[in-house]
Amino acid sequence: MRILDTAKRDGFDLKRVEYIVSDGDLVPAYLFEPHCPGPCPGVAVYHQHGSEWHLGKSEVAGIEGSAWQAFGPELARRGMVVIAPDAIAFEDRRHNVTGTEPHEDDWLQHYNQLAYRLLQGDTLMRKVLSDAADALSVLVAHERVDDQRVGVLGHSFGGNTVLFHAAVDDRVRFAAASGAACSFRTKIEQRTGIEMSEVIPGFLTRFDIEDLVKAMAPRPVLLVSGTEDKYSLDAPAIVGAAAETFRSYGVESALRNLHYPGGHELGQVRFDAIVEWTVVAAGTTTR
Repeated sequence: MRILDTAKRDGFDLKRVEYIVSDGDLVPAYLFEPHCPGPCPGVAVYHQHGSEWHLGKSEVAGIEGSAWQAFGPELARRGMVVIAPDAIAFEDRRHNVTGTEPHEDDWLQHYNQLAYRLLQGDTLMRKVLSDAADALSVLVAHERVDDQRVGVLGHSFGGNTVLFHAAVDDRVRFAAASGAACSFRTKIEQRTGIEMSEVIPGFLTRFDIEDLVKAMAPRPVLLVSGTEDKYSLDAPAIVGAAAETFRSYGVESALRNLHYPGGHELGQVRFDAIVEWTVVAAGTTTR
């Protein structure tokens, strides 16, 4: 990891960093370091989509976009080291432009990241997960991070990444996915759009989202959903399907679903609930 610049903030240092991932890509990210002694818990926060490909890490940092996506500053003030990378095809990882201004080709660039990989027998999810694993590697290697207290958090597209990443990476000790827990069966029945990274040939012939959640047991897992949110519509059913797996480990309470009235977007109540759960799951109460 290379530090490009550092800015002092209230309760934490905000560092703009970059690092090389396993396939040679250069990934820009924000790193949040709390003003408290270590060792600290750490969390990788994966940004949302919202058809705003010009926003990635900057929204998690509270620099652009929705204030209810700014998990980085809030968690850092609560004593956590946070890394927030740009996903492939977002913000500074767009092929033809960088920064936080939209470009007319943004959608096409994201689509091509899927299409080109499928043509070569690869998937976009494989790339997203490889990048997520490398982001976690940067986090656990941080000198102030307790590698036994690291987790992942995300909303919407970021929540999708959380669900798949936590299922396959045992280094993830806790996981919070908001606006993402909806089975492929329900999405197809409801004619809901499938995010590009979730297009995994043959996946539904063997698995569905509840299988990802089962694979996270016995680690603490939070699913946040909305009654009118088509992207987390059947989250309670997913939790019900996965509950027996957690029960078999003797940790049924480790799997939690906060199912709120309303749609997909986060607000104060859901934001605060996610932050509080993450702080508790990470084992810190530092303010």
